[in-house]
Amino acid sequence: MAHGRFDNPVIASLAGVKDFFSKQKLEDHLKDTDRADGKTCIITGANSGLGYAMAVEMAKRGARVIMACRSQIPEAGEKVKMESGSDQVEMLPLDLSKIDSIHQFVETLKKRNLSIDITILNAGVALPKARKLASGQEEMFFVNYLSNFILVNLMLANGLIENRSNGMAKPRILFISSDSHQGSSAIDFEQFGNYEDYGVSKGISYYSYYKLVLNTLAIEFSRRLENKNINVLTICPGPVHSNIIREAPWLLRKTLGAIFSLVFRKPAVAARPVIYMALSKDYEDKNGSYLHMFNPKKMDPKIYIPEEGLKLWDYSERLWKQIDPKAEEIKFNYITEDEKVG
Repeated sequence: MAHGRFDNPVIASLAGVKDFFSKQKLEDHLKDTDRADGKTCIITGANSGLGYAMAVEMAKRGARVIMACRSQIPEAGEKVKMESGSDQVEMLPLDLSKIDSIHQFVETLKKRNLSIDITILNAGVALPKARKLASGQEEMFFVNYLSNFILVNLMLANGLIENRSNGMAKPRILFISSDSHQGSSAIDFEQFGNYEDYGVSKGISYYSYYKLVLNTLAIEFSRRLENKNINVLTICPGPVHSNIIREAPWLLRKTLGAIFSLVFRKPAVAARPVIYMALSKDYEDKNGSYLHMFNPKKMDPKIYIPEEGLKLWDYSERLWKQIDPKAEEIKFNYITEDEKVG
């Protein structure tokens, strides 16, 4: 049965204490000269917390920033404009719990004939109990994993993230993850996509487990896009003092909030390694790489097993087609059969 590294939210939060004091090997590698002038950057879940901080910093560094969010439109975007001093910021509605919203978002981008340079898949939820979506899926599974599979495939299939071989910088796709994935169980394909009721303890466990599933997908994307001049990267920004615990029970929320305020990084600080990975020339040719804050490292070994990646892809594609009639129309034409690895 699937399980994550932690099943106690307080223990999981305290694990971030070590990260708070750990040395950041590449921290001084982020330079003021790491700019995004002329680049278009999409950040999901950018209306608050880490995503908001990344939107401000990317705008400051010259990017055209598209904040893909399900709330605080346009208020959060106006605040980002004020903080960054840039008017190249806009918000587009994207609710990653709804398949139709994902399609509408991609269709809007396509109508504008946009080419996306940097895609930061930041949005996620941590729930105290299971919640069933209209599609029949459990919300944390869908938002934290399957929606990213759907969104990236739609963007690729519609030419929004393109192969560039004319000397231009390679587009980058960043999966925002958590090092809590380390030690999670192997993917349970018998359980995959099935709705299951759970409470707080199992919710914490599934949060880290779904990060392992997400990271396995990131590596599979990196294999499939290896010859397409598109870099797929994964990063854990470390413990972030955000509002991700907003739905936790009152006492637990107060306890975790105290821990967060003491040892978790402010979003603006936690955003820095993400900005580094998104912009630095250090990661121009490091497809498939992982950063834990500013420290390069390996993910859980299970993530790199090619057969697991292929199996995850097949299960994800099959599930998508089961719950979304439009999925049958999608052509995975950015990858040929000969280029599949496994």
